[in-house]
Amino acid sequence: MNRLAVLLAILTLMLSPAAAQQSDSSFVAAALADARRLPATTNYPLHFARLFLGRPYVAHTLEVNDREQLVTNTRELDCTTLVENVTALTLCVYRNRYTWHDFKRTLLELRYRGGCLDGYASRLHYFTDWIDDNSRRQVVSERQAPKPPFTALQTVKVNYMSRHPQAYKALKAHPELVPQIARQEQALSGRQYRYIPKSQVRNTKVLRQAVSDGDIIAITCSKPGLDIAHLGFAVWHADGLHLLNASQLHHKVVEEPMTLGQYLQKHPSHTGIRIIRIKKQ
Repeated sequence: MNRLAVLLAILTLMLSPAAAQQSDSSFVAAALADARRLPATTNYPLHFARLFLGRPYVAHTLEVNDREQLVTNTRELDCTTLVENVTALTLCVYRNRYTWHDFKRTLLELRYRGGCLDGYASRLHYFTDWIDDNSRRQVVSERQAPKPPFTALQTVKVNYMSRHPQAYKALKAHPELVPQIARQEQALSGRQYRYIPKSQVRNTKVLRQAVSDGDIIAITCSKPGLDIAHLGFAVWHADGLHLLNASQLHHKVVEEPMTLGQYLQKHPSHTGIRIIRIKKQ
C-alpha cells in the first residue's frame, strides 16, 4: 500500500461517524458542483470514476450496521461500491439533481430491489440481480449484441450465499434470512446472458465498437455458486481496453496498467465480460 493510501486509511479510522459522513457529503457536493460546469460532451461515468483513483480498497464496507440501512462511503471502496457510487453520481447529473440528498436517494435506488430498502434481503447481492433490477427501471442497459464479439452464453447458477452463510455477518447473526436468500438465488439461476469470452477481449475494431469508455464491465467466472467475479469501468488506451477498478491486488482504485485481456488471462476462473451501460435519463 502506498503512503497516500496508508494516510487515507489512518484518517478514516480517526474520523467519527459524523465526521466521516461530512467527508462523504463534502466530496459528493464538490463533485456534483464541478460536474455542472463541464461540457455536455463529458463522459461522466469515466470522469467520476477517475475522481476515486488512489482511494483505498476496503472490503465489506456495507456490513457495518446491525440493522440494514443505507451506507454511504466514498472514502473506502470495493469493486461493487465503486460502481454504485460512480453510477449514482452519473445519474444525478443525467437527472439534473445536484444535492447530497439526491445522491443518497439515487444510491439507495440502485442498491435495493425495486429501489426500496426493506431489510438485508432487499439488497441486490448478486450483480446479475443488480443488472436485471436496474434494467427493469430503465437505469442501465446490458449490451448482448452484436455477435461477434458477444459469442458466449452464460447460464447463471448462484447459491454461494445460502451455502456459505457463515461468510456473511448478517446471515450468521440471522440464519432465518438464509431461506429468503436461497429463494432469490433460485429465481436468478437458469437465466442466460450473452457475453464476450476472454479470448475475444483484444484490441480490435469489433471490440472497440461494442465497448465504450465508461461502460460497466462485469467479469464472468466459473467459480461454483457465483455469477460475477469482479467489476470496474472500461477505459480505452492505445494498446487496448483497460479496467478502472477498486483493486484488492493494488489496495486502491487504479486504472490497471495491463490490458483487460492480459488481466483476464492471469485469472483462470475468469471467463469473459458482460457490458452494462448507464442510461441517460
